[in-house]
Amino acid sequence: MNRPEEDWLLLSGLQHFAFCRRQWALIHIEHQWAENFRTVDGHLMHERVHDQEFRESRGNCLTVRGLAIHSAQLGISGQCDAVEFHRDPDGISLRDREGLWQPYPVEYKRGKPKEDNVDELQLCAQAMCLEEMLCCTVPEGALYYGEPRRRTVVPFTLELRQQVQDSLTEMHQLYQRRYTPKVKPSKACSACSLKDLCLPKLMSRKKVADYLSAAMEGPE
Repeated sequence: MNRPEEDWLLLSGLQHFAFCRRQWALIHIEHQWAENFRTVDGHLMHERVHDQEFRESRGNCLTVRGLAIHSAQLGISGQCDAVEFHRDPDGISLRDREGLWQPYPVEYKRGKPKEDNVDELQLCAQAMCLEEMLCCTVPEGALYYGEPRRRTVVPFTLELRQQVQDSLTEMHQLYQRRYTPKVKPSKACSACSLKDLCLPKLMSRKKVADYLSAAMEGPE
């Protein structure tokens, strides 16, 4: 089932959602935001790669940056940092280009590869958009991390694709309800740019009503 364009969510929110549902809701439903070193550094990196006028052709590889993408089935839209088109007999045709070409999305990230798969989910969602738009299959892509300065190849497995679909289904449900989930504080909260807005420590305390009720009862 295709979702109407007015209901599409930002693809970039998938990473926020996978990291913390409350963080995603604060940003994308309540429109709250705060910067820290990690977010500023990440923005600077993406400004360098999101040059929509950039086209580079080297041998059997054409690189396009800042490519706008969308999926009506998933109900998302966004941009790819870069999409490489490799000459491939099983690929697709491109306007003003001879031969057939296989799309290969590349996402740029600061720091090191993460222990979870939030980056892989975002990249897989990009691939699923490309598949819908270009009527092709995108079996894998790559994440480029700024600290080790090398790529990590990401195969788009059935399990990863299903996780993308399940996450987006829940995101659409929460967005339609305009509901901001509560948070379970964890060590990841200290690195979150919204920790001063979210106040995770307060969320972990007893409800005020419970505290007042206990105080009024007093000792037996």
